[in-house]
Amino acid sequence: MAEWDLRKLRILRTLRERGTVTATAEALHMTPSAVSQQLTNLARQLGVPLLEAQGRRVRLTDASRLVLAHAEAVFEQLERADAALAAYARGEAGEVRVGAFSTAVPALVVPAVRALRASHPQVTVRVREAEAAEAYELLAGGEVDLALSLAAEAPSAADPRFTRLPLLTDPLDVALPPGHPLAGAGTLALTDLAEEPWIFGGSGPWSDITRRACEAAGFSPHQGHSAAGWTAILAMVEAGMGVALVPRMAAGRREGVVLRELGAERPVRHVVAAVRKGAETGRAVARVLRVLGDTAAAGRPDGGT
Repeated sequence: MAEWDLRKLRILRTLRERGTVTATAEALHMTPSAVSQQLTNLARQLGVPLLEAQGRRVRLTDASRLVLAHAEAVFEQLERADAALAAYARGEAGEVRVGAFSTAVPALVVPAVRALRASHPQVTVRVREAEAAEAYELLAGGEVDLALSLAAEAPSAADPRFTRLPLLTDPLDVALPPGHPLAGAGTLALTDLAEEPWIFGGSGPWSDITRRACEAAGFSPHQGHSAAGWTAILAMVEAGMGVALVPRMAAGRREGVVLRELGAERPVRHVVAAVRKGAETGRAVARVLRVLGDTAAAGRPDGGT
């Protein structure tokens, strides 16, 4: 296979455009002898004559025109590569892999992806749903670039592997069946529901959150039913099978269920983003973090008002 030297091919292309070796040398800030030497070397590398004498000037051979016809496609692709690299350096292009727990995907990640598509369509976000604790394992293993998790499930803020950024505080509301006696009460406290059957998972972070919130209020919740998914939990509440604590990010607008805010003692969960230490300086990652922060800072986690 012939040796293709891009620098020398550019000299040949400039000669075609300028017409003379002297003009080519001036355009490229070279000496005429250096231009002639480079083109002689290129002809030797390709194994074909590239120039032929025409009086005191030279002209390109048919082989030169054939070489340049193919080289133009290479130059065009390199221009595109330069533009893509420049966009990447400015944070306007790139791929960011995001690991996020289930309720964060529709409430935070999807609105952020929509915003990025509008403002920076060359930034690609690839989403992987993962449990809150698992997201950090994926981050540490290099399988995702950014993890959305709960502060309670996160490693210590002093962990040297990660940089953590707080995103939002997600209040927990109580989900009641529409006909519940307290559905229309003026104020509501967790202790008002101490005797109710509660619906939450048998284990995992949501079980811990529910138990801790109720115990902080002074009682241990009676688990009437066990479910981990919000669709199942809210369906059971709607059927009058019990009550549940529901993060506002997960509740949305659920018909058939009454969502009540709690008083001053209302429990909350803290949502954080994390990247590997130093990765926050990457422009594409920084841009995704910024859009996630903007989404979280809006009136509601889903960006509504």
